Amino acid sequence: MLSTWKQTLSASLAGRIRDRFGIEHRPVAEVPPRRSLGDLAFPAPLHLARQLGRPPRKIAEELAEGWELPAGVLALKVEGAGYLNVSLARSAFAARLLAAPPVLPTAPEGAEKIVVEHTNINPNKAAHVGHLRNAVLGDLLVRCLRALGHPVEVQNYIDDTGVQLADVVVAFLDLEPTSLADIKAIPEPFDYVCWDLYARVGRWYEEDPARLELRRKTLHALEAGEGERAQAARLIARRIVGRHLRTMARLGIGYDLLTHESDILGLHFFDHAFGKLQESGAIRLEAEGKNEGCWVMPLAESAEFAGLEDPDKVIVRSDGTVTYVGKDIAYQLWKFGLLGRDFAYRYWMEAGLWETAREGAESPPAFGRAGRVINVIDARQSYLQKIVRAGLEALGHQDAAERSVHFAYEMVSLSAATARQLGMTVAEEEGRSVEMSGRKGIGVKADDLLDRLVEKARDQIAQRHRELGRPELQRLAEQIAAAALRFFMAKATTTRVIVFDLDEALAFEGETGPYLQYSLVRGRNIQRKLAGAGLPAALDEAAVAALPEELWSDDLWELVHLAAGATEAVEKAAATLELSLVARHALELAQRFHALYHHHPVLHEADPGLRAVRQAAFQVAMRALAGLCELLGIEEPERM
Repeated sequence: MLSTWKQTLSASLAGRIRDRFGIEHRPVAEVPPRRSLGDLAFPAPLHLARQLGRPPRKIAEELAEGWELPAGVLALKVEGAGYLNVSLARSAFAARLLAAPPVLPTAPEGAEKIVVEHTNINPNKAAHVGHLRNAVLGDLLVRCLRALGHPVEVQNYIDDTGVQLADVVVAFLDLEPTSLADIKAIPEPFDYVCWDLYARVGRWYEEDPARLELRRKTLHALEAGEGERAQAARLIARRIVGRHLRTMARLGIGYDLLTHESDILGLHFFDHAFGKLQESGAIRLEAEGKNEGCWVMPLAESAEFAGLEDPDKVIVRSDGTVTYVGKDIAYQLWKFGLLGRDFAYRYWMEAGLWETAREGAESPPAFGRAGRVINVIDARQSYLQKIVRAGLEALGHQDAAERSVHFAYEMVSLSAATARQLGMTVAEEEGRSVEMSGRKGIGVKADDLLDRLVEKARDQIAQRHRELGRPELQRLAEQIAAAALRFFMAKATTTRVIVFDLDEALAFEGETGPYLQYSLVRGRNIQRKLAGAGLPAALDEAAVAALPEELWSDDLWELVHLAAGATEAVEKAAATLELSLVARHALELAQRFHALYHHHPVLHEADPGLRAVRQAAFQVAMRALAGLCELLGIEEPERM
């Protein structure tokens, strides 16, 4: 809402400058440091002073004298050296906030589709804590983009031909020989069984490196899609992906399409892309050196890769297997609709989503063909993402390369205290945080972390509300646990390694998800108490618009002003991919509400006008906070 006023007034002032001085100038709105100075300030006269050769304050006075302001502006003043400061009609502004969505759609009509790829967990074992940051950030980005009106397609890439899955196949078929029927019959949690096997097979290789030939044999089988090893891989991957989807569903995270790497190979997407790369001269076959027999992309001449010790990237290994980046170039071309080929699709009924296939449904939705692609992948993959963009550029798709965005983020570790609570052995010398390694089996499964969060939240709620039955208690605990984890993953800047701590995340006070939920519950309790006293629980737009302007105190108006900035916060977060801005704005709104809650009582205010203004301010704030919490994936519980 505030951004709308900025645009409206900027356009109006630009017209005034053109009429008065014959100059084209685009005024920029600022927010004054004190609300007493107004709601928006335009420093345009200061910028025009040199061009016009006149004092900026005189310019401001001339512009103010004839500026026809739109309805809804209460006052215009010239302040300081030459600022044009505008004050909005507070009651009308608050009323409009109640009538509009908490986050306004700002995407242009007919905006191009954005494909967001996130989560991308190897289907070889249970999801772990580190995967949760990827999924939470990806889901938050999707929610923000959709709230702003962008068409978004969410894809989850399933690497079902890679080394990690091959190792689990080796574990089942060679380390401790198991039939396909027996693999299928293993009870849940199947992904937990594979977690242990994956660590064991790594140690098994170390005992006899000759066993690595089994890995190579299995990789070839997976890429060919034939034989018992490929069958085992399909069965294992299917079961584990199902488990991953259930894990993410606990956090409200979903997808539109699962893209299987095996289909990229089986439908010869890579072969097609490989041919294009050959024709363009973007890759070459090495005849000597350490990459002899490999197809590589030479990048020494590129400024972005100049200076690297080994700037040439292998696309196809000497044994004929395709590297990750090779398959990803083909996939990125498909996302933009540049490959000239498409998948077949089938609907996975149990999971409730679409997935790629080699033969499928007759009329599936139209997937891919994006205008922009955002890949949510941790910062360690930055180099490989640059290679993918370089591949697009080499094929002449400069625009697509520029619209290929790597949303990078840093990793997650656990606090030593949390690691101990989750059953890990932590030496005193390990310090504040504990690093994890899936290859070594050192880490915490995502479901175990969620289960522990639910357990601790249930204990806290049970102490506060002894009258609650078990089903309601469990539901509240799950809502609070999800809020705790999602907010913790979202609140830190993406360039920062985060140390997850159970107790810190679950605190009902401080910078936490439960604190935001507590704020929403407190706001709703105001309405309940008003209704219990026979007063309107909520004010409608007309009632708020009719409130006398003089009843608004600056601190209550500041709260409304902050609520009005929700759209801008979400826009900036989505544009910069610094999604912590959404979390910070929600937190600031909750903190400001709590600071005013006791200073401005609603129910016990005798003056009906003052009571209504306070009720309106809190209602606007809670509506905005609820909208931001929805983006953050934080549900509003019935009680705290």
